[in-house]
Amino acid sequence: MSRINVLGTGIVGTAAAYDLARRGHEVRVADADPEAAARCGEALGLPHTTVDATDGGAVAGFLDGLDALVSAVPYGHGAAVAAAAVTAGCHYLDFGGNPSVVAAQLTLDGPARAAGVAVVPDCGLAPGFANVLTFSAVERLGDGPVDEVRLRVGGLPVRPEGALGYQLAFSPGGLINEYDEPCEVLVDGAYATVEPLTGFEEVEWEGWGPLEAFHTAGGSSSLPRLFEGRVRDLDYKTLRYPGHGRIVRAMRELGLFSEEPVDAGGTAVSPRAVLAERLAARLPGGAPDVVLLRAWAAAERGGERRAAGYQMEDRHDGRFSAMARTTAFPTTALAHLLATGGLTAAGAATMDATVSAGDLLPALEGSGIAVEAWAP
Repeated sequence: MSRINVLGTGIVGTAAAYDLARRGHEVRVADADPEAAARCGEALGLPHTTVDATDGGAVAGFLDGLDALVSAVPYGHGAAVAAAAVTAGCHYLDFGGNPSVVAAQLTLDGPARAAGVAVVPDCGLAPGFANVLTFSAVERLGDGPVDEVRLRVGGLPVRPEGALGYQLAFSPGGLINEYDEPCEVLVDGAYATVEPLTGFEEVEWEGWGPLEAFHTAGGSSSLPRLFEGRVRDLDYKTLRYPGHGRIVRAMRELGLFSEEPVDAGGTAVSPRAVLAERLAARLPGGAPDVVLLRAWAAAERGGERRAAGYQMEDRHDGRFSAMARTTAFPTTALAHLLATGGLTAAGAATMDATVSAGDLLPALEGSGIAVEAWAP
């Protein structure tokens, strides 16, 4: 089979390596932390090495001869690693989530086309899989304008603890980023941004609700640009247990998301760095979780309202968390398609502009992720 490496051996990177090996690919894993790389490699029976994403030479060596790379390193390294993959002539996929970094990666479109490889940021759950499903929902409505497109996605502990009712499912830095960056939407058919941690609404979900939903960054990915002028209103909101969003909003209003150092008793400290450390140290993790997803579109057709969409409810499978599964496995399904020629693509584009639900859903068979048709 193909050679597909994984750079970054955290929770999601480990799940990605597992699924690629399950599919029969030749997989090698790497991390800047040699102990983390060893843990992942030994747990999965895969070769492992130490690679710092900031070391261009080490990254180039890790990419040599690959068919594809799945990058699970912090989003700040995404542009440089993607460029290295293009130079090495291998497909590149990552879990994205930061609009500024993704914009930089998309400038690699010309070089990627010339190299005959695909650069696909914003894979994973949301951005990623949810957006592919949303694109399909719009297509199911047929030609014509669309009134609304909505995405509601969240990873939740099965048994919430503490005032936040949340457990850490991925990097605290990535979590803060989602709560701090501008949120891309469509309003009256035009591209716009709104503040994160706003637009609160109640969501009923049998077995889990009521929940709250609010604007967060990154989840809409390229959909606002792709649908501008065709869709009237589009937004992405994160699902949490009630009360979570307003507590986090208070943290933001107090300046705890700021990266600018402040004087604290004569010592210069970054509020964001302290917050990230406290989240990592104090939030629970590893307990059974659930990922909930709804993505739908609605429009008027023939004088009647029509809606089309999808729903997913995924649980911890005893080995990997629902968040790790639903982030990693759609990405590895796409990596499999690209590396084996099941899908031909070259250039730089987000996941929703690279693969259709019609191609991706069959490639997910065997992963345990189940999606059903749903509409409000």
